[in-house]
Amino acid sequence: MKKSILALIVAAPLTLSLTGCVIAVGNDDDHNISTDFEDREYTNRKAIARISLNSSFADVSNKLGVSDFNETYEKEGNTIQVLFYRTNRIHKDGLTTRDECTYLYFVNGALSETGRGGDFSRNVNR
Repeated sequence: MKKSILALIVAAPLTLSLTGCVIAVGNDDDHNISTDFEDREYTNRKAIARISLNSSFADVSNKLGVSDFNETYEKEGNTIQVLFYRTNRIHKDGLTTRDECTYLYFVNGALSETGRGGDFSRNVNR
């Protein structure tokens, strides 16, 4: 009898202390990742909208930071640099693809055009 009363005295407070517990099921990290991407996309769109043609590569790089993708190559004696910055989510996979970016096309260090990343091709006559 003493053992059952002792067990009841120990078990009762433990049982009552668990009644207010909430167990979280699921992963809220997906929401946080989405919010981070949305913030970055908005910041990139806002910064790109403020950049004018003929801006220097160095100025744009300083304003926008590290690009998501980049290319550098020679074409017809000119140095071509293309930066891609994420500006809109298309796929919900958490990865950044070029079709979710805006490209900035530089010829000899000067911005000559911008456009949708999915539309960019090296083979297009510029």
